[in-house]
Amino acid sequence: MRDLMKSNIYEAEETIIVIGSCLKAMQPKGYEKLKSISENIFELCLEQTHINMAITKIGGMLRTGKIKNIIFATVDKSPHCIQVHYIRNELEKMMNLEDINITNYIIIDNELLEISSDVISMSKTLGKLKNLMEELK
Repeated sequence: MRDLMKSNIYEAEETIIVIGSCLKAMQPKGYEKLKSISENIFELCLEQTHINMAITKIGGMLRTGKIKNIIFATVDKSPHCIQVHYIRNELEKMMNLEDINITNYIIIDNELLEISSDVISMSKTLGKLKNLMEELK
């Protein structure tokens, strides 16, 4: 596992996995499942790094043309880790990612749960979530 912000953009290729830096300690078996997908794992802590810096770094990695798949994975319920998932939407606004497969997971009880881009977008709109919750009551 490498620190995303200290890695050279040319170190990334084929499938990269960007994880919240606490994931390995908090969900070790889930981490091992990710590692079985790709050894190309980069840790990121958005308590220490501003999300815009991470977006720029990953954008640079993508511009090398060596990446075909990105997986974003974090623990659940962390206000900092949830931002890792927002990187996807910001990259999609910045550049054409139609040739890049992007998957988002949260790890709960060491299980990988895929999260759709719609769910990620919804989590940023508290007004819509409030209305949805009221409808469900």
